[in-house]
Amino acid sequence: MIKKVIGKFLKYGTLISTFGLIASVALQIYARFFMSNTPAWTEEASRLFFIYTISFASGLALKDNYFVYLDVFFERLKPSIQDKILLFIHLVIFVLFGLMFYHAVLFVKLGLPEKSASMGTSMSLTFFCMVIMSATMAYYSFLALLKRLK
Repeated sequence: MIKKVIGKFLKYGTLISTFGLIASVALQIYARFFMSNTPAWTEEASRLFFIYTISFASGLALKDNYFVYLDVFFERLKPSIQDKILLFIHLVIFVLFGLMFYHAVLFVKLGLPEKSASMGTSMSLTFFCMVIMSATMAYYSFLALLKRLK
């Protein structure tokens, strides 16, 4: 149940942030050609939407195994060695993103009093994407570890 909820959250987050990115870039293009002044916030909004798109999609990429591999070398190894390498990779991902999650939460707290330059929003909103990415990467690497250990 929780697995489906997290997956849907990431899918919808990826879609919404991608559409937000497209809309803000389209507004930038329109404003540069047809308006006297380009809204200053569109550049920062585009950057924010792009970062959130990557944050949402990275967990899905790990879940569905969409990352790039060096198959030329990996496929030449024995299956037992391949299993050990994949186990090690998921363990390292879990540890690194678990540490990142801890520090990302602290980073979000630091950003609460700060405001972004052009949009005026709290910088914790910008920093929160690291929490999403690290939590979902750690979660899906943990599930992969459990699957490999069975």
